[in-house]
Amino acid sequence: MLEDALAETDDKGRRWADAKWGCYAFYDYDGEPIYVGQTNEQLRVRVRRHLTNQRTDAVAMRILDIFEVAELQLWPLWQYEGVSSKTKEAFAAAQNHLNAVEYSAYLQAIRESRFKAILNEKIPPVSPPVELPPSRRFKLITEETRHDRGHPDVRIARRAETISRLSAVAHERGEVSDGLRRVLVIQAVRLAYLAAVRLAYVEGRPEPDPSAIDIEGLVGSVMYEHSDPAGPTDAPGTDIGP
Repeated sequence: MLEDALAETDDKGRRWADAKWGCYAFYDYDGEPIYVGQTNEQLRVRVRRHLTNQRTDAVAMRILDIFEVAELQLWPLWQYEGVSSKTKEAFAAAQNHLNAVEYSAYLQAIRESRFKAILNEKIPPVSPPVELPPSRRFKLITEETRHDRGHPDVRIARRAETISRLSAVAHERGEVSDGLRRVLVIQAVRLAYLAAVRLAYVEGRPEPDPSAIDIEGLVGSVMYEHSDPAGPTDAPGTDIGP
């Protein structure tokens, strides 16, 4: 299904994933956004690296568990197809716009998230929000796979394993990024909510409200990197709202 998605064409006959510049997002079995990224080396190359374990960064591979990825969204930026690093001014302008699109897609993901947080180890560069280009969302798993892998107990066990792997990385390396430790908290929140939903089900109670978990109270703002002192004030209009 990944290959089918990467072969899909738009109304102009262009394959969505062939765009050199663009952004992408992954969603889990509940339609919950879990990761947003950007590339200027071609969307299909970057997406395939994520979803076929070709990433060389072991930390990144542990942060995004491909077992959890059920859907993919692509935002191609076709206007930059001919831009390369050889044309410095054009490349810089394209990169600035790409950063703005990624940050806007990130803000959208945060708004759509039940937890108001996703699993990016590094928050995209703070940029003035821009209108997102046309996009396409693709299913990456069959209904049979969704049924098998989507069982709450399977997902709880898998997510606990992911947290264990992340914790092991933090322990083994000692010095890890603030972002990895933030993701560890967010994964723990996602695990706690899954477990709480399962408990409510077996006890015959309504599902708990995700807003019972205060992400900002646990990790601080997810709108900017705390290592960037200018982050909170550089870009007006980044309030995600309720």
